[in-house]
Amino acid sequence: MSEMKKLGFGMMRLPLTQPDDPTKIDLPQVCRMVDTFLGKGFTYFDTAYMYHNHCSEKIVKKALVERHPRDCFKLATKLPLGMMKGMEPSDMERIFQEQREKCGVDYFDYYLLHCLDKENYARAQEFDSFAFLQQKKAEGQIRKMGFSYHDNAELLDQILTEHPETEFVQLQINYLDWEDDNVQSRKCYEVCVKHGKPVIVMEPVKGGMLANIPEKAADLFKSCEPDASIASWAVRFTASLDSVFMVLSGMSDEQQLQDNTSFMTDFKPLSKEELTIIDQAVDIIHASIAVSCTSCRYCTEGCPMKIAIPDCFTLYNRQYQFGDASHSKERFKDLIGRSGKPSECIACGQCEEHCPQHLPIIENLKKLAGMFEN
Repeated sequence: MSEMKKLGFGMMRLPLTQPDDPTKIDLPQVCRMVDTFLGKGFTYFDTAYMYHNHCSEKIVKKALVERHPRDCFKLATKLPLGMMKGMEPSDMERIFQEQREKCGVDYFDYYLLHCLDKENYARAQEFDSFAFLQQKKAEGQIRKMGFSYHDNAELLDQILTEHPETEFVQLQINYLDWEDDNVQSRKCYEVCVKHGKPVIVMEPVKGGMLANIPEKAADLFKSCEPDASIASWAVRFTASLDSVFMVLSGMSDEQQLQDNTSFMTDFKPLSKEELTIIDQAVDIIHASIAVSCTSCRYCTEGCPMKIAIPDCFTLYNRQYQFGDASHSKERFKDLIGRSGKPSECIACGQCEEHCPQHLPIIENLKKLAGMFEN
């Protein structure tokens, strides 16, 4: 694991030809990005069953698998336990074979149980999902098995104790969530260290939030490294952790890819001085965020009122940070012309059930409705 360069290409936020339709992926640009990524010596690609409304795995086949030798890249995808409510254990085989066909591969280098939390772990136990992954590994269809995780450190310790066959864990880690009581990045990381499990990092830039930080925080970074991008601080923070062997970045265009590969080609861990500056920036950023949403969009697929929750929260944060009421309200009018209104929320709770950040979405929608709809 340690021989690979530490940057992985996350196929979750690919460039689009139509910004409001996640299925309209800009394939020519993705192909160029894949070629550049491989050309610079990076090899790890991460996708999942539901990314881009079930289109990401197909794009992996077109942009990567059909265009490059199988032995020049590592591919990871995930079993969508959160979507398997009401299904049977036999559906795991059906979905797995569908993924192999969509990706066009005979095997996956890394295969994960997706988004383990209390509910999804219970389903994994009911379906005997860990044994399923072990079976696929024995058959040569999986090289390494693990899971992505979104819950507290106590449950993570329980899972790794009950399933020592786990070979790696994928965690949400970034400098803003490192000490967060809900995400528990540091505590979860320390559990993995305790169990000797290598870590893959997801959301190092927190859905892009840490690439667009308050000016006061950005000035701190620029005073130390004038030529470094703001995002580079977030990626390097996670890559500097000893037990992290891969940091995933959901790169949305060629510029982001060029930036990430520029400082990760010859990666240098953060210094003590740089870590001190990050601590100062965290305090500034926390004070500027109303809703800590990463725009993963796990909340939207089952919303009965079709509310574009992440887009609403983006506007909410913009208003909170900049007080730009007229611009935000105009964008809000355009948004609800294409989706449901926050005030139409029926408080069914499915969004909060699927939120990896454990946000009080329903309450925040009420606040947002009061801010923009009145």
